[in-house]
Amino acid sequence: MNNTPAACEPGGTPRRLRILLCAYACEPHLGSEPGVGWNAVRMLAQHHDLWVFTRADHRAAIERELARAPMPGVTFLYHKVPFERGTRWYRGPLIQLHYYLWQVSLWRRARPLHRHIGFDAIHHVTYVRYWTPCSGAFLGAPFLFGPVGSGEAAPHGFARDFPWRARWIERLRNLARAVAERDPLLRRSVRRAAVALATTEQTAAALRRLGARQVRLHSEVVLSDRELAELAGLPLAEGKLRLVTVARLLAWKGVHLGLRAFAAAGLADAEYWVIGDGAERARLERLAGELGIADRVRFFGRLSRPEVLRALAECQVLVHPSLHDAGGWACIEAMAAGRPVLCFDWGGPGAQVTAKTGWKIVPRSPEAAVREMAAIMRRLARDRSELAAFSRECRRHVRREFSWDSRIRLLRELYDEIRQPATAG
Repeated sequence: MNNTPAACEPGGTPRRLRILLCAYACEPHLGSEPGVGWNAVRMLAQHHDLWVFTRADHRAAIERELARAPMPGVTFLYHKVPFERGTRWYRGPLIQLHYYLWQVSLWRRARPLHRHIGFDAIHHVTYVRYWTPCSGAFLGAPFLFGPVGSGEAAPHGFARDFPWRARWIERLRNLARAVAERDPLLRRSVRRAAVALATTEQTAAALRRLGARQVRLHSEVVLSDRELAELAGLPLAEGKLRLVTVARLLAWKGVHLGLRAFAAAGLADAEYWVIGDGAERARLERLAGELGIADRVRFFGRLSRPEVLRALAECQVLVHPSLHDAGGWACIEAMAAGRPVLCFDWGGPGAQVTAKTGWKIVPRSPEAAVREMAAIMRRLARDRSELAAFSRECRRHVRREFSWDSRIRLLRELYDEIRQPATAG
């Protein structure tokens, strides 16, 4: 007998589904993974009844925010690993172990809850990473996995430019993924997903290797109406050509390639601004001096968001030569501000940027990448007439593909789709 409620109320109004979210990282007013989790809850709560499992140390921040701005229809459930006793031992690399144990131990709490409530769907939200199993896959309800990423690695030959420590970190990361893919719990988790959403082609390939039934490409990056309006309000920059990179200064972010391309372009009346901080900053500053471009490169360090927006307003193009971004928030925000993106056709940026919103370089070798980026920089310095058309399309593209309106429509369709086997009765 089919007891699954219809997807619509009488009169055609979409019914509020009962959704269980697995959101290990979920906290208001933060970026990165906690921001992905919180924003997913905030927007889905407008359309569905949610039960949200998250990490126990997010509790204080979440309850402060709910006291200020309640979210009816949302129940937060704070899960600890069984032997946790208040001390936060999972810092640095140990957080990866904690995440695995958190996911595996969640099943004991989530199983009786599903028996009691009868969830219409289970949705894994964070971490945005494909290589850890999710307990939600084993509860018996339709399971949506993702978007997830982290299947990306630096293209062949590019890591040789990294300092030795960064090369070892890259090797260890690749080894950790390879070992994790042999985990039978991960394989069963992926195979039980009705749909797996991958942020990049590289992650999609990994999910298929693990036996995913259905894989689709979709970014985890979504901007709110407020963020879209804020970014769309930035005027187009005039005057000299200014290129900008906004990133943590780590080897795999590829900023050294952007600097080499800028030097090779030989643009005497242009500037390259670098916003961000990290372990590579001193090395990058030395490189700018060695390349003879220190007088045209500005290192701003880490800036507040208002300061980043003010700097972005004075620049025309985002240079984002990252070698394994799963998401690429900087690219989406730059395009929302009408700034086209120069990036690699690789990872998250390669999936986000189109031929009408920027320039994508196939990462064949570091030397070829530098030459191709330099040629594009020279062309822009000579003739910026194409930038206005790029700018208009950038804003349209982001609103069409990366707004919460478009994401909610996608998730509504996916929730209905993954429930079809249960409702075909």
